[in-house]
Amino acid sequence: MTVAALVDAGADWQAIQAGIASLGLPGVTLELSEVMRGGFRAKHLTVIHPEQHAHRHLADIEQILNRSDVLTENQFELAMRIFRAVAEAEAKVHGTTVDQVHFHEVGAIDSIVDITAVAIGFDLLEVDEIICSPIPTGRGFVHIAHGKCAIPTPGTAELLRGVPLVDANIEAELTTPTGAAIVKTVVDRFARGIPDMTIDAIGYGAGTRDPSDYANLLRIFVGTVEADGETDEVTILETNLDDVSPEVVGYTKQRLLKAGALDVYSTAIQMKKDRPGILLSVICQPVDAAKFEALLFMETETFGIRRHTLRRSKRARAPITVETEFGPVEGKLGWRNDEPVVFTPEYESCAKIAGEQQVSLRDVYRAAEIGFLMQLEEDDEDGEHDHDHAHDHKHDHSHDHDHKHDHDHHH
Repeated sequence: MTVAALVDAGADWQAIQAGIASLGLPGVTLELSEVMRGGFRAKHLTVIHPEQHAHRHLADIEQILNRSDVLTENQFELAMRIFRAVAEAEAKVHGTTVDQVHFHEVGAIDSIVDITAVAIGFDLLEVDEIICSPIPTGRGFVHIAHGKCAIPTPGTAELLRGVPLVDANIEAELTTPTGAAIVKTVVDRFARGIPDMTIDAIGYGAGTRDPSDYANLLRIFVGTVEADGETDEVTILETNLDDVSPEVVGYTKQRLLKAGALDVYSTAIQMKKDRPGILLSVICQPVDAAKFEALLFMETETFGIRRHTLRRSKRARAPITVETEFGPVEGKLGWRNDEPVVFTPEYESCAKIAGEQQVSLRDVYRAAEIGFLMQLEEDDEDGEHDHDHAHDHKHDHSHDHDHKHDHDHHH
């Protein structure tokens, strides 16, 4: 369904076919057809292959992908990341190691083709961000290699850790291990609606079943973001603490920052029964929220964490090094729309120079700001304007983020 939707949305079908053919899988052919599901037109992919009973290991699949002289490095790496996600999930639920895992459904020829074709398709679309709606797993039972199993199966459930789910109230397996692995690997963040964008293409991928009560489709939007300045979405995690020491708060903040949080800060608050407390706040990318929540629960033993998703405006930025009387100082430029460019010296660079040369930190900051202004004047005299240069950066950045992609998992 994902491959068919990618092709319907504009991924080069011939390139996908060539990539699969390069794997050297005997007797494998792909058929792409137009079908109707619930009254809607869609693409449907069929993988035709000989009967096979092999249970492959991750190394076997890597060997198959390595046969190809057509797959790009990005396509190979993305396919292997998806397979590795499956291996890690299966290893956990079966109590074994990644190298010892026997792939069953996902190790079958059709799944190898599906995952590789998905990697090729996403790479061909050259999207900058992939956004996905909450995932419907479905209800009931399904027969797998280990027998009758509740939906979602253990492997699928493990893959969907940290992924928002939605109950579609449908008695069927709506998300397979292959689909869960794709989502886990390629999605940058999850959202309940389509982001602010202009839709350029829509792709519909059809499942094999054609139920009477819903359209068995997977929908993909490809579009362009038209934003005034730099905008993105972030998640804010908050927890109130009144029973941990300041050392624990400080240690937790450092761990969060080291793990990749965008910012961490604490605020003095008054809690119930007039108890003084601390509000610990974490700003992070939405896709990392679950990771930072786990860290907060572990380090603070808090009983609850609030989560907010906010859209923010920010300046575009670029690194710069300016010459000063104390030597080169690193900093960053910031710009937005037609506003004047902003320069900020980097604390670490200034602190290092202040310590090495035994001067005050304030003197180094002043010298860096003077050095930037002098460099700006020199560029003006040479006919090169830093402000215009900043707008060039903005222009390039906008083109780097021309496309956004939304997975709609309403089957």
